[in-house]
Amino acid sequence: MGTNTCNKHIDARGNMLTIFETIKHIAIKIDHEIKTEDLGYTNSSNSSGEEQLKLDVKSDYIIEEAFKNVSLVKSLVSEEKEGVLELYKNGKYTICYDPLDGSSLAGVNLSVGSIFAIYEGELTGENLVASAYVVYGPRIELMTAVKGEKPKHYRAQDGLFDFISDVVLNEKGKINAPGGTQQNWPTHHKSFVDDLFSEGYRLRYSGGMVPDLHHILLRGGGLFSYPRTSDVPNGKLRQLFEVIPFAFMYEQAGGQAINDKGSRLMDLVPEHPHDTSPCFFGSNYEIEAMKKAYGIKS
Repeated sequence: MGTNTCNKHIDARGNMLTIFETIKHIAIKIDHEIKTEDLGYTNSSNSSGEEQLKLDVKSDYIIEEAFKNVSLVKSLVSEEKEGVLELYKNGKYTICYDPLDGSSLAGVNLSVGSIFAIYEGELTGENLVASAYVVYGPRIELMTAVKGEKPKHYRAQDGLFDFISDVVLNEKGKINAPGGTQQNWPTHHKSFVDDLFSEGYRLRYSGGMVPDLHHILLRGGGLFSYPRTSDVPNGKLRQLFEVIPFAFMYEQAGGQAINDKGSRLMDLVPEHPHDTSPCFFGSNYEIEAMKKAYGIKS
């Protein structure tokens, strides 16, 4: 490796550490708001037409204010905002984030999370250089991923994040987390899900993308699916904020992430910040079984 290449690698690592440290501070603040903030709705909707909880708005504000102090960040794209918020003209990265995924679950005291996707250049899967997510539950947990390394699992204690372990998916898992309303599933998808349960898979579905995908990662494998359905024919989950960052996380852990045509989710090229996609995240066995059920040739 040449000197310039080595220096660039060191610089990139340092940049990610700066961004991840900022996310750690954000996580502590959002966790405090979850425990103390009014859980009611505002009188406004987000860019996807969904009613905004006060927690959504406050979490978005916390993240925006934190990254305003990081000159590496060129711009922000939020699930709660329309368009792009420019920060530093000479910044290197665009951060796309969902400030509080599954926020309505906080009202019934279930785990929720924040998702961060770090892009360098055009906002496409190919240009994602790192991702992270935070789980707010009985404890605050953080997962980070960069290219060429296994995802890293951290847990907060007394405001500091302790490294727990690298995360690797097994070839085959035991958890099945099927999203979407069953009456709107395609017939072949229902058959596929039923087949997994007949093999002994355990249902683990909270209604929150972050805790369910986190569960699968920490338990060594399984499948999270959100198919194309009759009520949301293009899928429900957003490419930039949710789908691509988790696809990156799963591939770095040794698993796969594809759409219902068998294409890698990391190959997505969103045309609009709020584009959605059907998505399947899992260890290799489950993804290969899904391809077979969907008639996809490997």
